[in-house]
Amino acid sequence: MESISFPEGFVWGAATAAFQVEGATTADGRTASIWDTFCQIPGAVVGGDTGEPAADHYYRVDQDVALMADLGLHAYRFSIAWPRVRPDGGAVNQAGLDFYSRLVDSLLDKGIDPWVTLYHWDLPQALEDRGGWTNRDTAYRFAEYAETVVGALGDRVVNWTTLNEPWCSAFLGYASGVHAPGRQEPEAAAAAVHHLLLGHGLGVAAIRSARPEARVGITLNMYPIIPADPEDPADLDAARRLDGLQNRIFLDPLFKAEYPADVVADLEPFGFSKHIQPDDLSVISAPLDQLGVNYYAEHFVSAKPAEAPAATNGRRPTSSPWIGAEHVTFPSRGLPRTDMNWEVQPDGLYKVLVRLHEEYPRLPLYITENGAAYRDAVGEDGGVHDPERLDYIDSHLRAAHAAIRAGVDLRGYFAWSLMDNFEWAEGYAKRFGIVHVDYETQVRTPKMSAMWYSKVARGNALAATAVS
Repeated sequence: MESISFPEGFVWGAATAAFQVEGATTADGRTASIWDTFCQIPGAVVGGDTGEPAADHYYRVDQDVALMADLGLHAYRFSIAWPRVRPDGGAVNQAGLDFYSRLVDSLLDKGIDPWVTLYHWDLPQALEDRGGWTNRDTAYRFAEYAETVVGALGDRVVNWTTLNEPWCSAFLGYASGVHAPGRQEPEAAAAAVHHLLLGHGLGVAAIRSARPEARVGITLNMYPIIPADPEDPADLDAARRLDGLQNRIFLDPLFKAEYPADVVADLEPFGFSKHIQPDDLSVISAPLDQLGVNYYAEHFVSAKPAEAPAATNGRRPTSSPWIGAEHVTFPSRGLPRTDMNWEVQPDGLYKVLVRLHEEYPRLPLYITENGAAYRDAVGEDGGVHDPERLDYIDSHLRAAHAAIRAGVDLRGYFAWSLMDNFEWAEGYAKRFGIVHVDYETQVRTPKMSAMWYSKVARGNALAATAVS
């Protein structure tokens, strides 16, 4: 049977984030980020885990690049640690820049394209002390930081992402308190949304000024929002509210130079509009070269109360991230779930990609994160057998290919993640990697999914039939 081939030049990569893999949290002039501080809050992170030593990527970077080359990856999506490059948000730290310069050179030497994300949630704590993303000034400090990094790496790096998942930064960081900085203030979350987007727009301008030839984008985590009862007006309104907060509040200003009117109305109790100044939206909507899409699951939502409150399991109390829609619940559909308790729904990826194609300006799309956490370990044979993860990636790649057949200009896929790492508030309890990391020895072991993914990348194709 014929295989399912992807377009010529399709990019096959894997992704990480600085705080999740680097470790070395005080090395070579790096100062504290909001995540270093958050990890010290009792009950904030499972097991009291911290970002030290994570996957020790800072000291094992050459080994990790060689591993990527062995797997045949075309590209490596990684993020820059802001507090490593401009500690405390202030003066440039050359030692930090030198680390990333060495990483870029090592990647290029192995024929691997570096894809740089400027912000993957590790705001310098000193800037948070001045208000963080609730403070408009942080957007301007981000532009300065972007200019610094592009000035150092832009002669070798073509593909740039300003922000990764601003939804998480704003709503998990400032509304629910699940992520750093751990605040539970709806008004702060509303301010953070706009200032993150403003920072993105200012960052785009800084990149283009330094390197006009750069390819610039942003990465959004997008989810189809499905009402539990499509005949129930309350469930329909719940879906509208969440679609506004998850998807349209970012897509519309980026690509239509406006915030959705219904979302603005929903957020008025939290003072959203007062943060928007003249010309902000023209800055935010600066033309982009590509859009990154992170996809993990759909949101199946209802306005009906949950059957039982979620267990805290010793975690610190948190709030709903859905400001103005705190009543919305997420009933089960009985679908298979990952170790993160997220539904496995590959068709949702198809829906996201087609929606972008049909409703927004058409520009190249890249799946910049997709993957799953499962409980796996090194077996007696020395291998890591993870058929559930392999099946997850396979099924989502088939959904992505279906979107390409439907006309979507999808140009690449980055598995999340290259290796097991510090999974934010879950600490080291969840493993997303296609490469297993023994946190005691830091030994890397490619999992069965990595070997399979390597064959897909080298062949630019899937088998004609699904793996299961």
